[in-house]
Amino acid sequence: MAKNLVIVESPAKAKTIEKFLGKDYKVESSFGHIADLPSKELGVDVDNDFKPKYIVDKDKQALVKKLRDLAKKADTIWLASDEDREGEAISWHLAEELDLDKDKTKRIVFNSVTKSAIQKAIENPREINYNLVNAQQARRVLDRLVGYQLSPVLWKKIKPGLSAGRVQSVAVRLIVERERDIDAFTPEGSFKISAEFKTASGNVFTAKVGKSFGTKEEANSFLEKNIGAAFTVGKLDKKPAKKSPSAPFTTSTLQQEASRKLYFSVGRTMQVAQRLYEAGLITYMRTDSVNLSNEAVNSAKEAVVKNYGEKYSKIRSFVGKSKGAQEAHEAIRPTEMGNQSPSLERDQSKLYDLIWKRTIASQMSDAQLERTNVKIQADKHDVEFTANGEVITFDGFLKVYLEGVDDEDLADEQEGMLPAMKLGETLQNNYITATERFSRPPYRFTEATLVKKLEELGIGRPSTYAPTISTILNRGYVEKGTVEGSERKYTQLLLEEGSIKEKGLTEMVGSEKGKMVPTDIGMIVTDFLVANFATILDYNFTAKVEQDFDEIASGDEDWKKMMKNFYKDFHPNVLDVEENADRASGERILGKDPKSGKQVSVRLGRFGPMVQVGTVDDEEKPTFASLLPDQSLNTITYEQAMDLFKLPRKLGVYEGEEVEANVGRFGPYVKFGKKFISMEKEDDPMEIDMDRAVELIVAKEKADAPIAEYEGKAVQKGTGRFGPFIKWDGMFINVNKKYDFDNLSQEDIVELIEVKKQKEIDKVVQNWEEEGIRIEKARWGRHNIIKGKIKVELAKSVDATKMTLKQASELIEKKTPKKKAKAKPKTKAKAKKK
Repeated sequence: MAKNLVIVESPAKAKTIEKFLGKDYKVESSFGHIADLPSKELGVDVDNDFKPKYIVDKDKQALVKKLRDLAKKADTIWLASDEDREGEAISWHLAEELDLDKDKTKRIVFNSVTKSAIQKAIENPREINYNLVNAQQARRVLDRLVGYQLSPVLWKKIKPGLSAGRVQSVAVRLIVERERDIDAFTPEGSFKISAEFKTASGNVFTAKVGKSFGTKEEANSFLEKNIGAAFTVGKLDKKPAKKSPSAPFTTSTLQQEASRKLYFSVGRTMQVAQRLYEAGLITYMRTDSVNLSNEAVNSAKEAVVKNYGEKYSKIRSFVGKSKGAQEAHEAIRPTEMGNQSPSLERDQSKLYDLIWKRTIASQMSDAQLERTNVKIQADKHDVEFTANGEVITFDGFLKVYLEGVDDEDLADEQEGMLPAMKLGETLQNNYITATERFSRPPYRFTEATLVKKLEELGIGRPSTYAPTISTILNRGYVEKGTVEGSERKYTQLLLEEGSIKEKGLTEMVGSEKGKMVPTDIGMIVTDFLVANFATILDYNFTAKVEQDFDEIASGDEDWKKMMKNFYKDFHPNVLDVEENADRASGERILGKDPKSGKQVSVRLGRFGPMVQVGTVDDEEKPTFASLLPDQSLNTITYEQAMDLFKLPRKLGVYEGEEVEANVGRFGPYVKFGKKFISMEKEDDPMEIDMDRAVELIVAKEKADAPIAEYEGKAVQKGTGRFGPFIKWDGMFINVNKKYDFDNLSQEDIVELIEVKKQKEIDKVVQNWEEEGIRIEKARWGRHNIIKGKIKVELAKSVDATKMTLKQASELIEKKTPKKKAKAKPKTKAKAKKK
């Protein structure tokens, strides 16, 4: 046994570290937290200083036993979990649950998985920082109190199965309020003037009029004034300017830039960054610091001078805006600046390249520019045309990197070069356009711009952004928009060769694709929480809580005192709302049914948004119809609602079975006999015809047909929420990009099934280890169950992965030889008689 036991939280990190340490060190993984609050109860003793009840999950018990045994045999235990609050709590739980000897235990931290960083950490160990532990406990306990006490109120007042959370509910509120701003927005049209001019040397450029014209008539009148006009360069200003590079990446800026440039979701960015960190390629990826170490700055300078020359180098230091930038001490950067293009898989290579360029650019010279502003005057009116140009005289950091922008208006206004001109020079006008443009509503949030907004408001921390977004999407409060947009007509007036022509044009507007759109349930829950729990949903309160956590982390506030101050107002509020608040369903009354005269309304029902004709007070029961996926309680019209009662639509007969179109709890579908076939996104149940329905039926039958057979059982394939899969013997097996899903060979199928079976066996093995039972793969697809010297050979028809621990124990028991009872000595009486 090695003298030193190092415990990290991820197996990938353990594998990397093991390469740097000698034979005297054994590196093991805790696979994240080994202890947490129980999942099926509050787990917080509110009457006993909010004492948390930490338990080791059943899945982790064998692992904890293994680590405890290894710790007993080691001379020194090094707790090497991440350097943030979460990592500190993991180390604390390890110390508690493994019952570690304080004299043998050392806490080490490093912000990069490199040999030098790890050796430096080992040379500078410390004790567990209980201020950081308490900050993590405060967050965990507060979020548990909010989630576990608010959620049952939502079940009672809105719908079972809902949930609320301190950060997630505020994030949904931002999205809901933005959507309402968009709904309330009324576009206003105006005409913008643009003209093309040609210089004496024949170069062409574009200029614009600074003001807009409110009506077509005003725009037309202005164009008429330009007929036959002479144009000259009235003003010509040239000024030097410069651009400076952005700071190195923090968690949120990395998420934003990876979204803009690589189209990564926030979750995908963090997963890829985690792999880069664990492989020792970048520093810790959860940070709100923009600082670089002296070592990194010097290394960056070397790389800049080597690749681009001395004049491109400029050492810089950056100061972050975040008050809580103390969880990690450096920005996200490559561990080795000279390592520009390591051999990596596609996503990792893209993200690493982005991080490398951003870091290198931050230590480069300013870009030097010359900005030109030209004013063009006409002899027939006093309205000036303006042209702006920008010439890069020294590219500086732009040679490597330029930060992206979120605002589409800014993205459209990139300045280009202007041709050489002289003051007073006569210009030829090629044409002038007056184009109708409409004011734009606020933009919907993308994942990245939502993170930016949360950070601006001080809500959440680097470790919470990705989980928050995943939660609100998984809960169904928000979804990613799929609508490409709709056509809008606009007018353009063109002055060319002395006459004005009018054109009718179209443009696409209102695209939701990839944007965060609140669902009906998201809006109803938000409205209910804002009305009844104003404090919890308040942006300032949520930001203040984050500041309190920071103060606990720095030892300036007691976490239990903070809990008491919060709970004394929160709990009575929960009880009051539970008792007195009205139910919420988002009901809107649309009108009356022309046939029965009954009320027509829309509201949230048990299976989602629906239209209802009648009320519970009527003698006859109300009738219902589900809304279509693209319809909303807030925007559906009376006519659209009444159309839904035309469903189900009978389409015809196919192969002797009735075919219908309808909408159910899982969306629009075609019913064919007893089969239910989901429609595609482009299908409308109100318009789908028999030919299209038969296409869907045939496609479904083809998809359900077995593609192969293995061990006498059919193999099918399909596509689900997690991507393509094959189904075999009740198991769903994901098919990754390594395989050609459309052309799976028998070898591919066997490999996929066997790998899945082994994973299932591994799960079973982990659960059985505590009982000393293990599974051994035998010949011809069989398995043996072994305990000590007892071996049970299973028949080929018996699947070890589906056995319970009880069944395995019974088989072992049957196979265990029974001890023979010792013969009782004969009594004297019996012996004599004999």
